Order: sequence, then C-alpha cells, then structure tokens
Amino acid sequence: MKQQTVPFSSYQKLAITLLALTQFSVILDFMIMSPLGDLLMKSMHLKPNQFSIVVSAYAFSAGISGLLTAGFADRFDRKKLLLFFYCGFILGTLCCGLAHTYVMLVAARIVTGLFGGVIGSISMAIITDLFKLEQRGRAMGFIQMGFGASQVLGIPISLYFADTWGWEAPFLMVVGLATVIALVILIKMKPVTAHLAIQHDKTALTHLWHTFKKRNYRIGFLATALLSIGGFMMMPFGSAFAVNNLHIRQEDLMWLFMASGLGSLVIMPIAGKLSDRMDKFKLFSYCSLFLMVMVVVYTNLTPAPFAIIVILNILMMAGVLGRMVPATTLTSAVPDMADRGAFMSINASLQQIAGGVAAAIAGLIVVKETETSPLKHYDIVGYVMVVLTIPCIYMVYRVSKLVRDKMNKKAPAEAPAMMEA
Repeated sequence: MKQQTVPFSSYQKLAITLLALTQFSVILDFMIMSPLGDLLMKSMHLKPNQFSIVVSAYAFSAGISGLLTAGFADRFDRKKLLLFFYCGFILGTLCCGLAHTYVMLVAARIVTGLFGGVIGSISMAIITDLFKLEQRGRAMGFIQMGFGASQVLGIPISLYFADTWGWEAPFLMVVGLATVIALVILIKMKPVTAHLAIQHDKTALTHLWHTFKKRNYRIGFLATALLSIGGFMMMPFGSAFAVNNLHIRQEDLMWLFMASGLGSLVIMPIAGKLSDRMDKFKLFSYCSLFLMVMVVVYTNLTPAPFAIIVILNILMMAGVLGRMVPATTLTSAVPDMADRGAFMSINASLQQIAGGVAAAIAGLIVVKETETSPLKHYDIVGYVMVVLTIPCIYMVYRVSKLVRDKMNKKAPAEAPAMMEA
C-alpha cells in the first residue's frame, strides 16, 4: 500500500543541508583517493598493495575510532560531538596535503580516519533523532547526495587542482571548504540532546557493551559489514583500471567521474522516495541483483568508446546507491533512541573496518607489473564482490524482518493515544 509522504519542517531542511555539506566534504576526502590512485602510484612509485594500505589506513583507523567513541556517543550533545570530530578531520586532511613521503601519507590518513570515520555515524544519529521513519528515506537520500555531489563538483575540481598544482592540492581545497562548513554548523545548528534524558548506563564502557551484546543489533552490524566489503572492493583501483585497462586519458577521468556524479544526483533522491513508498528490502534486493550483473560486465570490459564506459559507470552507480539508501534506512530503525549514538558508531566502525579489509584484499588480488601496464585480476575482484552480495541480501532481509516486527509491536501501543487525540 502506498504510504503518505510526511513533509519536512524548515529546520529539518536546514539540518539536512548542513549534514549533507558535512558528508560532502568527508566523502570527498575519502573518494578522491580513487581518482588520484593512478597519479599517486606513479608519483610516489607505489605498488598496488602499497596504495591499498594508504586506503585501508583510513578505514581501519576510522573503525577503531568508532569503537572507542561508541560508548560516549549517547552521553553528549550530538552537535558538539559533530564539531569536535569535524575539526579533527580538518586537521588530518591538512596533514595529508602536507605529506611528501609514503610513510607520512599513511600516517596522515590514519589521523584523518580517527576523526572523519565517526562523523557519518553522528550524522546518522542526528537524522534518526530529528526525522520520523516515514521521512527518513528521503532524509538519508539527500544526505547521501554528498556522494554524488563529490563526484559532480568535488572530484572534477580536485582532479583539475591535482593536474595543475600536484596531488596535494585537493586535500588543501577540502580543508578550506570544511572550515567554512564547520563555522556554519557552529552558528546555525541547534543542540541535539533529547537522547540524554533516557541515557542510564553509568559508564561509557558499560553502554558500549550493552549495545553490542544485543542480538538484534548484531544482525544489523553484520549486514552493514557485508554491504561494505562488497562496496569497497572495486573502489581503490577504479581510476587505474580506467586509465590502464580501458585506455581513458588521465585528463578525461574528471568527465567520467562528473558523469557518474550527475547520475548519482538524479538516482539518490529517486532511491530515497522509492524507499519511503515501497518495501525497502524489495528495493534493496532488486538493486543488488542489478549491481551483480553490472559488476561482472564492467570488470571484464576491454577498451571501448568513452560513452559506453560512462553509461556503464552510471548504471553501476544506480545499483550501488539504489541498495545503499534502503539498507541504511532499515539499519537506522534497529536501535532504540537510548542506544542510537553507540549503535551508529559501532555500525560505522564495522563499515570502515570491513571496507579496509576489502581494500586490502583487492590489493592482494590485483597485480600491476609496471607503472603503465594494465591491471590484472580486476575481474576476480568483481566476482568476489558478486559472491559476497548473496549473504548480504539474506542479512538485510533479517534486518527488514526485525524492523517490521518492531513497528508492529509499536503500533498497538500508539493506537490508544491516537484514538484519544
């Protein structure tokens, strides 16, 4: 049955805008590593496994940071937490722009991950606090438009900066942008403290343990981990595959990412609306099956016309984003309000750690004999991703069932109040 759309208030629109801008800068910092991959490997003479370590360093440190802060996530004003970690992210990104050796770059990515990896979970907790489940799909869709916007605007501009002033320039650009966003959040966003009234655990460690030991929560964590492993596998070597295997010119990469990003800006709101109007698990399943086909096609692709490569990238993006929105929305409904911050932090940590494992595995599979030779075994990475998607669909089904049961139990309790009103 078609559900009625619940409109956003003016402050909800402001919150979405601020969090979307925050996500844009954090995602851009992470996403730029893929298009810079070929340039970085050639500039620093890195092997595929070394570059995968650069990518994994951020993911692993972000995951560890999330676990360490999960116990504190529900004990403070979420706005203050957001600003604290966002400022640390800005500092880490500045270190990336100033790094000139492989070791320094890895260290800088670790610092950036320690702070940046927690920001997404805090944003999701804020969204869950401010928006009803009937609104949350659209809210998540708009927030995650930062993914598409980073490709439409951020990555092309970053690649232009990298080609003009060196690979360090994009990181310095992110620093300037994020500083402005932090100031606006400080001035415009209201405190988010409703969860503090129902937080009863005496210590952060106790709260973390109480959150992690709940069986329903662990089902959500496992679903997220499987989703992340598949999603991260192809990303690190995307630009290297495009340049060395598909023979796309380095200067044309920006147009490839821009086209994919424009597609994302169209796909993401549609996915959000569909997620609010139809069964979220069905939408996730359809998009997952579609993505499995597109991954096999793309990873086995040989040099082809640029337009064909662009179309295939957009279609893959449709599969990725089409399953990301319903999966994220379903997972956000699993925790109770008192546990949301801790749940989101643990969930984001496992997401990052799983992504780091995926990038490291991809680095072990992919082989590159010289700096300009084609990547070997990229198709195997695609097949591994396809295989991992099958148990992921099953776990998201279990999450969907948990949420449905939770909503059914909640509905009778709300019925008397609605009748009185």
